[in-house]
Amino acid sequence: MTHPIPSRDDGAAAPEAPALTLFHHLFCPHSRFVRIVLGEYGMQARLVEERVWERREAFLVLNPAGTTPVLVEEGHPAVPGSQIIAEYLDETRGAELREHRLLPPDTRERVEVRRLTDWFHGKFFEEVSSILAAEKVFKRYMTRDQGGGPPDAQLIRVARSNIRYHLAYLGWLTRARHWLAGDRMSYADLAAAAHLSCADYLGDVPWSEDESAKNWYARVKSRPSFRPILADRMPGTPPAPSYANLDF
Repeated sequence: MTHPIPSRDDGAAAPEAPALTLFHHLFCPHSRFVRIVLGEYGMQARLVEERVWERREAFLVLNPAGTTPVLVEEGHPAVPGSQIIAEYLDETRGAELREHRLLPPDTRERVEVRRLTDWFHGKFFEEVSSILAAEKVFKRYMTRDQGGGPPDAQLIRVARSNIRYHLAYLGWLTRARHWLAGDRMSYADLAAAAHLSCADYLGDVPWSEDESAKNWYARVKSRPSFRPILADRMPGTPPAPSYANLDF
């Protein structure tokens, strides 16, 4: 089943508009992952900011879970969720990308890429990036009924503590491999970098604790696909001074 693409301004799409539309939020790490993936694949999408706490009916039609991101391609059903979108893009475009494919063709290698991608979209998100995003950014835009209010300092301390062992794991992986899942860059690298970018924006990544992890992030951060992420700015929440610095 396909759905019409809901727009916040209800304006008609320009004739040259991309066939892809991404419902996202600037500070949603899963959305950032999909934006980076699209950049790596040389694909453009119309970006529609979605404030999920508003529970827009038109958006819930696309994704009843009410979460971002959601990718809509003309003539196809809406694709919800970062990992489902990644699989969808691999299934529809992966083979033609050859050496640029972000999910390798070998079954064993795919397992490792999926394992690490799930680590960051699941474990890192739950223990670090979702906490920092909610407490330091999203709560500012939410009403009390939506869960808004002052940040919880204890939760922020927990997230800052948790990020240290994730960074150590990243360092261990990058000392043993060229990229996180092996010899080639994959979805795993982009997932990790997307989640770290949110914490890095807020100045909450202790880069001095692991030089190998820092060097790996610098490589990902320097890619053209990452430039739009480094240009992101949240009103009222400026980025850390080193956020957009490639030599941080």
